[in-house]
Parts: sequence; structure tokens; C-alpha cells
Amino acid sequence: MSIESLGGAQSRNSPETAPQQCASAVLMIRPAAFDYNPETAATNRMQQPAQASVAGPDVLPGQPQALSEFEQFARALRSEGITVCVVDDTPLPAKPDAIFPNNWVSFHEDGTLVLYPMQAGTRRLERRPQIIDTVVEQLGFKVSRVLDLTKNEVAGRFLEGTGSLVLDRCNRVAYACISPRTHPALVEEWARELGYEAVLFEAFDRGGVPFYHTNVMMCIGARMAVLGTCAMSSDDRARVIERLEITGRDVIEIQYDEIEQFAGNMLELASWDEALGDYRLLVMSEAARRSLRPEIYTRLSASTDYMLGVPVPTIERLGGGSVRCMLAEVFLPVKASST
Repeated sequence: MSIESLGGAQSRNSPETAPQQCASAVLMIRPAAFDYNPETAATNRMQQPAQASVAGPDVLPGQPQALSEFEQFARALRSEGITVCVVDDTPLPAKPDAIFPNNWVSFHEDGTLVLYPMQAGTRRLERRPQIIDTVVEQLGFKVSRVLDLTKNEVAGRFLEGTGSLVLDRCNRVAYACISPRTHPALVEEWARELGYEAVLFEAFDRGGVPFYHTNVMMCIGARMAVLGTCAMSSDDRARVIERLEITGRDVIEIQYDEIEQFAGNMLELASWDEALGDYRLLVMSEAARRSLRPEIYTRLSASTDYMLGVPVPTIERLGGGSVRCMLAEVFLPVKASST
């Protein structure tokens, strides 16, 4: 199967089934050439260059550590009952950010597959049909249609997946922070195509530079929403909080010290346990967990069922992304109850 051959008629969720906010399956890409990428660092101020390698000039400074962090993370997710589909990156051509697949593809509950336009040329190489084939074969995702937005790269318009878009899937609202990697017209187009309401806003780091991705400072779970309100104008802050509160979620506001440790880069997943039944798992990095103020940690704990912190310091430092960026959710249809 190739990306070009995928397609089909549009389908929508059955009226008998409620949309899923949290996925129970994820795609992860095992890195083969992880490294600091100066091309993406131009718009991602959270990346830090590597120190000189003591292993020699031909060894990527971060690859061994990133691989170890990746494997530990994947094992931790599986131990919590999450279905993890791992696909190996190819060493050539080198794709230093391949570990972050959620930026170029998303898999939706109605069978829609979306391919996204990427700002960096090195990141466009990450879109490989073999990856989609593996998701289809291993997880049983059935592609009903493809929304291919990649032609916008020629015009210099970008929308980098669920990095650019933070989704309230239950209420079909797409939140997006405008940046060089998140074009407002593409957010609106995406929302029209998938039947969402688009909520656009601006947010800036301490230096006044737009956050490259929305998911650096925002996360939406089943019962809560994490939002870096310190980075927003008063008008945008009030408007976004109001839209979130209408849904009944607890809006938890985080500060720059927490954002800079990737506390906004969390993801809530769905799992099942014989003792607990269905439960929600909030995944974050160990650095993010340590950065949380006690009162924020308490509110998060009350808004989910279990919190999992995993160490990914090399990936955060060199790649400028954390655990949420490493996970492309795969939403599979839920059969309606016959009762």
C-alpha cells in the first residue's frame, strides 16, 4: 500500500457511539539517526545543541541515549496496557526528528488519515508509506479517506499535526497557537474537512517568540485541560479558558517554569485493568513531573486515574520535544453496544 493509493469515501462516527478523547493505541518510531537539527532549531527555542561527542566524529551524540530513552518509554507504556506499534526509522537519509511522528500523520476514529505539511525539509523525509502500512497491518486501522495537506509546503504554509493542533475530540474543537509552523488558514481548512470548530490564539515564550507548537503549552484530557495562560494575551486567555470551561473540564494553568520543562507536553491515554476496569493514564516526562507545583500536581492527580512520568532528557534537550511529541495516537472505531 502506498500513500498515494490510500483513499475512499468520507465516513463519520456512528451516532450510537461517543467520540473518544483518549486513544488506547499509539505509533512510535524507533530512532536510527536522532540528533540536534539546526533546521528545526530556527523556530524551536527549546532545542539545545549537543556537546562534542567523545565517541568520535562519526557517532551521533544523542543517538545511543535517545534509543535507550525510547525503549524505556515504550516498555513503560506497554506495562500500563497501552498498545504500542513501533516502526524502525531508516538510517539513510538521516532524519534526526523521526522520533516525533505525530507532526506528519494523524489517525482518526472515522478512518480519516491526515498527512501534514512540514516546515523543515529534513522532516518531510519522515513521511514513509511503510509506516502507514505497519499501522494498518498491526493495529487494524482501516483507512476510509486521506486528507493530504502536504501540497501546501510549496506555498510555504505549514500545519504540523497534533503538534500544531490540540484537539478536544469529544466536542470537536481544535485549538491552535499561530506560529511559522501553524498557518491559520490551514487550521481552518483542517477544521472544515474534519467537522471541527477552530479556536486560534497567539502564545509567546519569555523572549516574545511564538511557541512553535501548541502542544508545548496545552494538553486536553477527558476531564481536564492544561494551559500555559502566562504566554497568552488577556483577550486570548479569557476566550480560550471560557471555551474550555464550557465543556466542564478543570482548566489547570501552568507557568513558564513548567512550560520550559515540557509540562504542557503531556498526553492522556486510555487503558484497561482487571482490577480498575477502564482508566485514564496521563503521560509526561520526568522533568515535566518534577517541575509541577504541588497544587498543580494535586489537581492533575484528581483529574486523571494514573500519572506516568518517564525520563527522556536527551530527547528533550536535543530534539526540543517530549513524550507527547513521540506519540501518534491511533484511534480505532468502537463498536456500538447491542443492548
